[in-house]
Amino acid sequence: MKDPNTEPASTGTVASPEELSRRTFLARLSLGTGAIGTLILSVPLVGFIVAPLFRTPLAVWRSVGKVDGFKVGETSSVVFEDASPLPWAGVTAKTAACLRRESEQEFIAFATTCTHLGCPVRWLKEARLFMCPCHGGVYYQDGMVAAGPPPRPLARYEVRVRNGTVEIQTAPTSISRFKKEAGAHG
Repeated sequence: MKDPNTEPASTGTVASPEELSRRTFLARLSLGTGAIGTLILSVPLVGFIVAPLFRTPLAVWRSVGKVDGFKVGETSSVVFEDASPLPWAGVTAKTAACLRRESEQEFIAFATTCTHLGCPVRWLKEARLFMCPCHGGVYYQDGMVAAGPPPRPLARYEVRVRNGTVEIQTAPTSISRFKKEAGAHG
């Protein structure tokens, strides 16, 4: 007959108090480590979901050049920093607009994003049209749709002249913002 105290615990017999406390310790250690790991991984996710609720998108006026740098009747491409650039955004913090000088003090700025699927439009000086290369969208010089699939006119930015400088009001952009603004101008 075998002595139960000499038989290894792995054969299905009752574990000794030392082994039971080691199992309890390891189980608690595993649960604690798992909980800490889950907490560490969930903090950025929760921040990503909750942060937009507390961020107030502020409109910011960005300088795009001196008034004298733009000729009456001409449309130019201007580049400026987005209203909500992140510290690590780099070049992606830049955005563009097509700015046309209508008169001595009146400017119009159009977003360079097609209202169809968001492709970048470009100004064709000779044709006096905005063209979208993705699906053939065409806009007149006033931003209204001329041909192709775009459902709305180009969105516009607010423009002002201040101290001899042309400024564009930019805000955090989204497709829905451009849809609302384009609808207001169409």
